[in-house]
Amino acid sequence: MALTMLNELLIEDPSPPLLLCQLGKTSQLDALNYQSCFMQGVFAHFPEILFIHRTYNPRGKVLYTFLVDGPRVQLEGHLARAVYFAIPAKEDAEGLAQMLQVFKKFNPAWERVCTILVDPHFLLLPTLAMEFPTAEVLLSAFHICKFFQGKFYQLSLEQPVERVLLTSLQSTMCSATAGNLRKLYTLLSTCIPPAQLPELHSHWLLNDRIWLAHRWRSRAESSHYFQGLEVTAHVLSQFFGTTPSVEKGMTALFRYLQQNSGGKASFSLGLSPPNNHPPSEGSPESPKVEQLVEACIQYSLNAICTGPAAQLCLGELAVVQKSTHLIGSGSEKVNIQILEDTHRVQPQTPASCSCYFNQAFRLPCRHILTMLSARRQVLQPDMLPAEWTAGCASSLGDVVGSRWSETLDKHLAVALLTEEVGQLLQHCSQEEFERRYSTLRELADSWIGPYEQVQL
Repeated sequence: MALTMLNELLIEDPSPPLLLCQLGKTSQLDALNYQSCFMQGVFAHFPEILFIHRTYNPRGKVLYTFLVDGPRVQLEGHLARAVYFAIPAKEDAEGLAQMLQVFKKFNPAWERVCTILVDPHFLLLPTLAMEFPTAEVLLSAFHICKFFQGKFYQLSLEQPVERVLLTSLQSTMCSATAGNLRKLYTLLSTCIPPAQLPELHSHWLLNDRIWLAHRWRSRAESSHYFQGLEVTAHVLSQFFGTTPSVEKGMTALFRYLQQNSGGKASFSLGLSPPNNHPPSEGSPESPKVEQLVEACIQYSLNAICTGPAAQLCLGELAVVQKSTHLIGSGSEKVNIQILEDTHRVQPQTPASCSCYFNQAFRLPCRHILTMLSARRQVLQPDMLPAEWTAGCASSLGDVVGSRWSETLDKHLAVALLTEEVGQLLQHCSQEEFERRYSTLRELADSWIGPYEQVQL
């Protein structure tokens, strides 16, 4: 029988997995769905972001590998994040729908999937959207990186140009800030012949929604993330992508999983349940825990808020991450100080703060985000007004138009300019600092007069 090897292998599994097979007319394996009990448990704990990787074999059959992703996932080992393997009978809308329906039937946590990451060649997006109606489908940073690498090789560029592009791509993927992505976009426009530039789809680099799902990682974490996915893709290709026999390929892959599953119970469950008390002063959090908490806050902002709201709040979170903050608990309110004027936070839903940002936009400000970070909590939908929740407002103007005033416009303009000038003064040489300070001094005196000392 075609499934003899698979059956023999599964007998060795101490906990019976889910295995659904469909045979074709020639008794060869036509479709398959596989998930071990451990994989099902991992997905139940981390269902928010689903990463889909596809591997083709010489027969034209395609293996779908579902992996969990996101800041809460702390899993070590190759394929440790894999939670489902499936081979559809045909890679069309009907075959994909059947495969996804089986996955959903055995994984009730599918309803909590917020984001699905796919490769640029994934054409059946309508089917995916139909089966996961509440999830946002995005291109994955890893697959975009692999796409660009392949295109660089296909274009047969000069060796120095190819090296520069590959080096810049690797550096940008490990630090996917808006500025770095814009620099890479400009570099591609300069180095790639205009007739071939449309093939690269370089506009992906300017789609901030794609990179918000990846940007929470540090440079080291990004490098580790890409290396892990590279190894995962290589393993899948080695076992499934090089043999025409689906049965032999899957048997080899399952055997590899069994031999490399020693760390099954070592996965982290991420954040502990929210409590109403911040950690005591005598038990400081480790830097890794703090980074994980901030990453989860960042993810919750992206998942719950509209795009404009997420951008505003992420700006506030960036201030929190780069500053020192003091937190004092009162009976009903929490005092937050981020090396600036003290503001009062009302933690009860809906959370509010006395600062100008929260009063103007009714969005979680840096003080509220500091409180969430200290309490190891994440943003909840009921913590912001309905007009800011995902799927409501299409642009910033839609929400703030009715509230906007000339005074607010001036206040924000001055605040942004002050912050930018402050950054420039902090990171320049002493000689440059004296020159710039003198210029500001003269400007202040010309506006207000030399008789009134203005503190800069």
